[in-house]
Amino acid sequence: MTAPDLKTPTDLKSNQTKTVAEALNGALADSYALYLKTKNFHWHVSGPHFRDYHLMFDEQATEILGVTDLIAERVRKTGNTTLRSISDISRHQTIKDNDADFVSPADMLKELRDDNLALVETFRAVKAAATEAGDNATEGIVDDWTDQAEQRAWFLFEAARGA
Repeated sequence: MTAPDLKTPTDLKSNQTKTVAEALNGALADSYALYLKTKNFHWHVSGPHFRDYHLMFDEQATEILGVTDLIAERVRKTGNTTLRSISDISRHQTIKDNDADFVSPADMLKELRDDNLALVETFRAVKAAATEAGDNATEGIVDDWTDQAEQRAWFLFEAARGA
């Protein structure tokens, strides 16, 4: 069976959109990795600040997951294809998983802060690729995603000061 043509009409050059799509797919993979790590820490946090951290991690995970659909749809709008599976995500992610049996709340805060800052850098690479391609839509929307990741990193930084 032949796969249908998934190309979406766009006035952007295909070689330029491919570069943007690759950057977006990297951001998508990192977003999913960060989402799952944040949920993992949400499920496993303990200690005197349990409620505060548990709720913050859940709020942040929800925000991260909300961006994933926007990233994937932006890839499709450029006429490209996006990630298809957990193994596809693992091939593209740069944010490392944390499979430890126990992580202290202080270490959770610091690790998620660093990962959100890494995601900011990934979003900046997306913006640079979009600027080069003349993809104004991607260039504009990525600013919101960057701001959200910076805010999450700030909250995690401030929470870690007392941890």
